[in-house]
Amino acid sequence: MAENGNQTTTTHEATVEKQTTAKLTTNKTKDQMPTTTSAVKRILFSLNTISFLLSFPILFCIVWLLYVRHGNCEHLLPLPKLQNGVVVGLIFLFVISNGVVFLRSRFLMLGLIVVMVPLIVILTIGSALIGAYPLESRFIPGSPGWLKMVVNNDNNWNPIQSCIYNTRTCQDLAVQSSMIKSYDFPMKHLSPIESGCCIPPSNCDMKYVNITYWEKKADVYNGPPDTECDLWQNNVNKLCYNCYSCRKSFINTLRRKWYKLGVFLVVMTILLIVSHLLLFVVTMWDRYAS
Repeated sequence: MAENGNQTTTTHEATVEKQTTAKLTTNKTKDQMPTTTSAVKRILFSLNTISFLLSFPILFCIVWLLYVRHGNCEHLLPLPKLQNGVVVGLIFLFVISNGVVFLRSRFLMLGLIVVMVPLIVILTIGSALIGAYPLESRFIPGSPGWLKMVVNNDNNWNPIQSCIYNTRTCQDLAVQSSMIKSYDFPMKHLSPIESGCCIPPSNCDMKYVNITYWEKKADVYNGPPDTECDLWQNNVNKLCYNCYSCRKSFINTLRRKWYKLGVFLVVMTILLIVSHLLLFVVTMWDRYAS
């Protein structure tokens, strides 16, 4: 009898100990849940803030594209239309990106799909503008391959050549350089158009008289013919407008602007893609954790 009583007491004490341990474990888990939820909320707030702030450079780019001047005769090519299209795309992206950030709790999956479509399209355009995939991107206006293909077409180059002449770039250079001596001229800083269209190519090794008049050296006449050098004319209305160096300078001038825009589009879209994906993952985590 005494032994049975002792066994009953021991069993009761073990049961009470198990119940106490279970309660402590449950309370500990409940204490940890608010901490985890709080950490997720802080991460969500940080990602929301980052995604929102990332949209402001896009806004600044929109303003810049709206006010930038179509210089260097690029209005003769379909580049202004491309510029307007990029502006419309960036405005759409700005609205969609911020809309998804603020309405993610209601349209989580749909919002991710909607924002990814313009991001991937703009990423593709930006990659083309910086020269990625040359063969595929040569049909996209503003890409290096497209610029070479269009400018080297004589039907396109003739009006561009006239436009460059009408900008009076070479005439103004002639006035500014009228007092410069031959030994000082190489030190003068020239723009791409000035160096490519207003003076002979450097490999022709001509003697400088003035900005619109250069003399071929005797050994040049006796050497092999050079089509590029023969295109130079000591005529203020001709100069080197027909030279390949002039076309190349025009292409490089245009490419600077569109290359910079392409780099901006690629960097911003990659940052926004990463930001929205992280926001999606953490929001799903928060939902299941709750």
